[in-house]
Amino acid sequence: MMDTAVSRRAQELAGRGVAFVTATVVRAQRPTSAHAGNVALVLDDGTIEGFVGGACAEHSVRAYSLRTIQTGEAVLLRILPFEGEGSGDPAGTGREVAQEEGAVTVQNPCLSGGSIEVFLEPVLPAPRVLVVGDTPIAAAVRQLGAELGLDIVTVTDGVPEPATGDLALVVASHGRDELHVLRRGLETGVPYVGLVASRARGDGVIGELRGDGVADRLLGLIDVPAGIDIGARTPAEIALSILARVVAVRRRERTGEPDVAGAPAAPALAVDPVCGMTVAAVAGTPSLEHDGETVYFCCEGCKAKFEAQRTHARSAP
Repeated sequence: MMDTAVSRRAQELAGRGVAFVTATVVRAQRPTSAHAGNVALVLDDGTIEGFVGGACAEHSVRAYSLRTIQTGEAVLLRILPFEGEGSGDPAGTGREVAQEEGAVTVQNPCLSGGSIEVFLEPVLPAPRVLVVGDTPIAAAVRQLGAELGLDIVTVTDGVPEPATGDLALVVASHGRDELHVLRRGLETGVPYVGLVASRARGDGVIGELRGDGVADRLLGLIDVPAGIDIGARTPAEIALSILARVVAVRRRERTGEPDVAGAPAAPALAVDPVCGMTVAAVAGTPSLEHDGETVYFCCEGCKAKFEAQRTHARSAP
């Protein structure tokens, strides 16, 4: 059960729009140190606040929590003690031994026995969509977008501007303040930039931006006329077509497809070369430099073994 301090912290993070995972131990088998009901919060930088087991179990929870933040899907993580040699999955995740819909099983070579099951549930901020303009189409996008769980921000006076992390920019101002906000959206890397305009007027706007020095590579990202072609005529229908495109971009962004501008990078994971355990390559994870690369370890013990092996190799005739 989540205690008061963790609950307050979760509310604070959610209020600030910070992505995190609620990790809840739902089953624990002795002699693990965790107990059913233990809860921790895993932030998007890999920080763990709370308790879900010892340092080794934390590495698995951290690594799969970062994946969960990327996918937006909850998962049941089963952590078992390591039993003999085994190969990792084809993706190189070390001791992952089984994966099924909604669950993944890993063998943790650091556990001294027992097993735990941890439910990882992501808490993600609503994606921000900037809507520029005070027109019927802009109003329809705002109304329908809220129903889709999007954080719709209206821009009628040029503030706020597009920012890193925004999902979409929809310009429906019929010619007012278009050039600056479109340029800022493209330069910021907003995944979807849509302009509500006819194709002819859209070509004119793109020509003006090109004349102002905006690269063709960026201009090619402007969706004009904005939205999926469904033969829309009314403001509500046009808003539907635009938001259908935004939702498609949002879902592709979550799966990490490379064709989405600004899509987030996959969580940085590494495999401990000593024990084969998957760890998150984040600050605080034991590491050292070797042959020009950073090598990460599940614990200081594995790091020490690696250093000893390296010293022995250097001293060998």
